[in-house]
Amino acid sequence: MASADATKKTQQIADAALDRNAADLVAFDVSELTSYADVMFIATGRSDRQVRAIAESIDERLHREGERALGVEGIDSGRWVLLDCDDVIVHVFDEDTRSAYALERLWSDAPRVTLDVPAEAQLEEPVPVPDAPHSPSEARPKAASE
Repeated sequence: MASADATKKTQQIADAALDRNAADLVAFDVSELTSYADVMFIATGRSDRQVRAIAESIDERLHREGERALGVEGIDSGRWVLLDCDDVIVHVFDEDTRSAYALERLWSDAPRVTLDVPAEAQLEEPVPVPDAPHSPSEARPKAASE
């Protein structure tokens, strides 16, 4: 189970994301599945500017709480920003990129962390993912003779 510190930090992250009108917030307790984090937090922005603003708001909030992200990637493009907040990993996506990568599917075995946010800001259902090939041979195009 995620530590109390990670759960508290996740709520602070959610609050900071909501300050910039993030959508589809979801957090997964990955403490039993990974050795590098307790929580995986995912949020969506509707534009590259909003994605950057959400990530910056999260980083500023952590700083005010006496913490700092250990690393930030993708802030320039504004399509997918990753913040390594030690025990919480934060992904802020634009809508198309979130749909394409569908991290909710990757972490579907992990229990959700309860967030104290309005219901309309939470992700209700996982983002649909198109059927993907199950093996490399299924991914290759069939030859005309096949």
